[in-house]
Amino acid sequence: MSAAPLASRNASDIGARDELSSLRGMLALLMLMTERGDEREIVALLASSVPSIARCRLVGIHEGESGWQPCGPAPLGVPDPAEQIAGLDSSGGPIDPGPTAWAYALPLRSFGGIFGYAVVAADEEPSSTDQLLLRLLAQQTGIALANARLHERERTATSELRSTNMALAETLGALELSTAIHARLTDVAAAGGDQSAIAQAVHDLTSYPVTIEDRHGNLRAWAGPNPPPDPYPKDLPRVRSAMLRRAMKAGTPIREGDHLLVIASPQDDLLGVLALVDPSGTAGERQWTALEHGATVLAMELARLRAVAETELRLGRDLVDELLSSADEERTLARAQGLGYDLLRSHRVVVVTIEDDRETEGFFHAVRRAALDLGVGSLLVARANSVVVISDADGDWDRMRQEVDRALGGGRCRIGVGGRCSRLRDFPRSYREARLALKVQSAAGRETQSTEFDALGVIRILAESEELSGIERFVDLWLGALREYDDAHGAPLVETLSQYLEQGGNYEATAHALSTHRNTVKYRLQRIRAISGLDLADPDTRFNLQLATRALQTMNALGS
Repeated sequence: MSAAPLASRNASDIGARDELSSLRGMLALLMLMTERGDEREIVALLASSVPSIARCRLVGIHEGESGWQPCGPAPLGVPDPAEQIAGLDSSGGPIDPGPTAWAYALPLRSFGGIFGYAVVAADEEPSSTDQLLLRLLAQQTGIALANARLHERERTATSELRSTNMALAETLGALELSTAIHARLTDVAAAGGDQSAIAQAVHDLTSYPVTIEDRHGNLRAWAGPNPPPDPYPKDLPRVRSAMLRRAMKAGTPIREGDHLLVIASPQDDLLGVLALVDPSGTAGERQWTALEHGATVLAMELARLRAVAETELRLGRDLVDELLSSADEERTLARAQGLGYDLLRSHRVVVVTIEDDRETEGFFHAVRRAALDLGVGSLLVARANSVVVISDADGDWDRMRQEVDRALGGGRCRIGVGGRCSRLRDFPRSYREARLALKVQSAAGRETQSTEFDALGVIRILAESEELSGIERFVDLWLGALREYDDAHGAPLVETLSQYLEQGGNYEATAHALSTHRNTVKYRLQRIRAISGLDLADPDTRFNLQLATRALQTMNALGS
């Protein structure tokens, strides 16, 4: 055998072995690309593999969504590759090589079609075998990129599904919790549970001590392992008002000191505060949910109580009006029996009045609350700037006045208490006596206080007298000259004399009662002695003068 054919056969075998080696490398590369899930890694493999397959390099990738993306340190030196690639079909094709000898756009195929091109360039055109291998590489790259995108979408969908499932589970858990809390509190409402039952239910659901307070911070219900603080702490009115405004604006539970609280307000003028005692601030979602549901049920209970109270007040007002106007006794008794009220017990008529009548509604509710708290009566009616209470008990009237003043934030009220009523026809008389007691207070110029008609002494006797002409003559005999002097000079001699006698002849006490100086009192008393010619040291004279001043007060009260 000649040497030439043998050399030819050996060269052919070497070429075949090179192609087989290239195909094996291509197969390994394709498998490696398929395993990659990141598009940047796939493109990097493509860029590093192109020079090993043919003497060329990867210049860039063009995709429909992201456009032209150069690879390597310098982009392809051709004018606008995107415009050239836009004109190619699915087979790709040569493009302007620019400074290089050859450039080609290889289609990136997948099972869904072509979604881009890989642009390669070389200093000389590769062989047909190398170009075939480049096409196969570009096709596999397209498949690998398509798989990577598919896997990414699957991962995204799986992640979104997992997030959705977690959110759904959380929502379902919150819904189940809310439903359980709502069911418990609804059962309380359906059973007619009062504020104590609501507080107990919220305590059972949260394990925290629970308080229900009114607008002013008074404790209305408590539930917890320990009894409430005694005395129960209350904020200053201005602090309380600021907290209520903040809570109303928030509309959700807020923290105030060691309390987590929420407002229950079914009406603008009706308000309750439901709170958890949580000094460590550990209350979580369950407690918040229970508190909000509890506020809803409390609002319903407050609205129910308001409706019942308004009905009772309306019926009670009608009954009080009949009692004070000497209406038909049989009809009045029937109305009282319908309300479940016993009128045949001993009663008194109490009149509470206020100097400032700008807050009539608040004044009425302050008197009603004080009367209920002190157990002195539940039948009330508002008349002008006063409230009439039908009292079935002997109360501490000074304490009641103080409670009303406190509720009004420092208001000044007076209380007049009429005599006992043993029969229905006694109520108008007791009402007149209560008003007279108030008038005597005012005529005497005394500070706000409570006055019982039965304790007026001689003034009561004078007030009950049907013939006043003799009383008028008695007053004129002892005080006529002083009254004329006061009228002519605008002087307060009669008032000074009255206070001096009421204070037992004590200069200091008289000066304090008149808000004047001790020396002024002495000067006025000298003028009184000079004008009247009376000896104020004589016991009989002082008795008659004091009787005359009290009679004058009674006449002024009756005249007003």
